[in-house]
Order: sequence, then C-alpha cells, then structure tokens
Amino acid sequence: MAGFVLAALNLRPALAGVSPLLPSIMADLGLTPSQGGAITTVMVLCLGLLGPVAPALAGRMGLDRTLLAGLVLLAAGVALRSAPGLVALYAGAALAGTAIAIMNVAMPGIVKQHFPGRIGLMTGVYVSFLVGGAAVASASAVPLAERAGWRAAAGSAAVLALAAVALWAPQAVRRHGGGGRAGHRPYRALLRSRTTWFVMAFMGLQSLTFYIVLAWLPTIFQSAGIPADQAGYLLSLTNIAQIAATLTVPVHAGKALSQVPHVVVAGVLTIAGYAGVLLAPATVPWLWMIVLGLGQGASIALALLIIALRAPDAASVTALSAVAQSSGYVLAALGPLAIGLLHEATGGWTVPLLAGAAACVVQIATGVVAGRPAPAVVPAAAIEELRS
Repeated sequence: MAGFVLAALNLRPALAGVSPLLPSIMADLGLTPSQGGAITTVMVLCLGLLGPVAPALAGRMGLDRTLLAGLVLLAAGVALRSAPGLVALYAGAALAGTAIAIMNVAMPGIVKQHFPGRIGLMTGVYVSFLVGGAAVASASAVPLAERAGWRAAAGSAAVLALAAVALWAPQAVRRHGGGGRAGHRPYRALLRSRTTWFVMAFMGLQSLTFYIVLAWLPTIFQSAGIPADQAGYLLSLTNIAQIAATLTVPVHAGKALSQVPHVVVAGVLTIAGYAGVLLAPATVPWLWMIVLGLGQGASIALALLIIALRAPDAASVTALSAVAQSSGYVLAALGPLAIGLLHEATGGWTVPLLAGAAACVVQIATGVVAGRPAPAVVPAAAIEELRS
C-alpha cells in the first residue's frame, strides 16, 4: 500500500512543478510563450502517444514491474530535463512524459488487480495522492527556485521518484511480484464499443482543460498583478481542493448505477472556476481556485473510475486505460500550446479562457454518455472470438 501511494504521488510533480517556473525558464533561455508552453505540451503529447507501451510491458513482465520501470524512467527524464541546453530540456521532458504515460496506464489495472472489491475507494486514494503531488510541487517550485535556481527546483521531482523506486521495488521484484502476465486485450474489441469512444473523449477533454490550467494559470495570475510565489500557491490551492473531490467522489460514484450526475456537477464547477479567473482574477482568487479544484478533481477521478468500471479484469482495464489515455492525452497536449498561441495572437487571456470554458461544455456532453450504465467494453465473448 505504501509503495502504491508513493507511486501515485509521482504522477504529477514532474508536470506541475514546471508551470510556476515558466517565467524564469523563458527569461533564462529566451523562449517565447508558445515555446514555453511546448515544454508541457511535449510531456502531455508523450502521455498520449506512448501510453500503449504499458500494456505491452505488462504483457511481458506484469503490471507491478511495469510500474517500477516507469518510476526509474521518470527519475532519469526529470534529471535530464534539468541539465543545461535546450536539447536536454525537451528530451528530458519527453522521457519524463513517457514514464508518466506508462504509470498512468498501469495504475487503473493495478487497482483492478490488487483491490478488485474496492475499486471506488482505491481509485479515490491514488487520485488523491496524484493531485496531492501536484499541489506540493506547484507550491514549492518558486521558493525552491529562489534558493537554488529553477534547474534544481525542476529536478527535485527525481528525488521523489527514486524514493518510490526504493519502496515499490520489493513488491515488483519478489517472486511472482510481476502480478502475473497481464495478457493482451484486442484493441479491435475495445473499439467496437460505442462506450469506448465516449470514455476516450471524456478522458481527453477533462485532461485538456486540466493541463491548460496547469501550464498557464500562474502566468495568468502574474499578468493580473499577483506575485509569482502567490501565483504558485494559488495553483497549489486548486490542487489541494481537488483532493477533497478525489477522496469522496469515486467512493460515492463507484457505488452508483450511473455516474452521469457526478459528471455534470464536476463540469459545471470547472466552468465556474474558469469564469472566475476570466472575470476577476485578482479578486478572491482563492475562491476561484477552490471551485476549479473541486470540478477538476472530480472530473479526473470520474474519468479513471469509469475506465475501471467499464472493463471486466485487470488486463482489460489496462487496455482500455491505454486507449482512453493515449487518445485523450494527444488531445490534451494541444491545450497548453493552443492557449499560448491564442495569447500571442490576442495579447490577452480572455479568448484563451473562453476557449477552455467551451471545452468544458463538450466535456460534460461526452461524460454524460460515458457515465451511463453500459455493458463491459471488452466482453469475454468478444475476446474469445477474436482469439479464436
């Protein structure tokens, strides 16, 4: 359990710890806003394109060892990203993004494999530590950078990854510690299901609206006159608020026949947070961050819960997780870059934030379909048919 929790804690610091440092990184390296946004975009794009690596690894060495490989790769990528030079910056970001892609896809399968009777609870636990890691990273990034420089601050996530390696390794390398070969589930069977497509869209859109905030919110607040350290604290606050949602929503929604009401409320709260940042960014910003955090925390928890609920076993969950997260994060990768380009084109944040709010509306529409009760997206009969 301790290794599982610490692994979950590593899923976001490498991403969340960069956005408060973007102004310093851009100033030091002479990057434009779109080039600065591309640091996050590279990582999120790898989350999308390389997610299918996880089922392939799990099929060969089991889910537990796949997660261990992701943690080792994450430590290496974060260290490289903090080295001098633009090539190291973007190559390290890509390597770290690949590691997080593997871990993201593996975690729902690990929940299904080790905690099949407590899917809602354990989804809530790991998503809570996921957003908790983001909160700690975003709050500590600027103070650490002021003392040791942005490279040391950005590279600090490698220490957390190595700690997780030490704690998870006994579970992964013990006899039978691979959790058994996860096996492959035919993607053709997944894509036959209408539900799969809406799960993919919901996962992608909630990720897109989340990574827009993660990449640009501190910069938006600084443009409104809020000091850099306070902007980092506000981003941390929205991640802390997410914990309240991730601890409660999956437990309740996991027991419900339909997750539609939860999806709608989560989307409305996210839109309200966007509206507050748009209309009055320097007025009670803490309130907008709490509202936004509750909406986004519930959304990510619901997306991952729905993945676990719509497949019958750990291997099928891993396959559905790969399909949903890969396509979803490819879509999400467009967010930070698009927002940077819109800001450059308009000279302000009104149009970019309106675009983010519009994406939230579509997120609700797709989530309503994904959250409806439906047969398993990988029925056993379809698997046997395709194997034969």
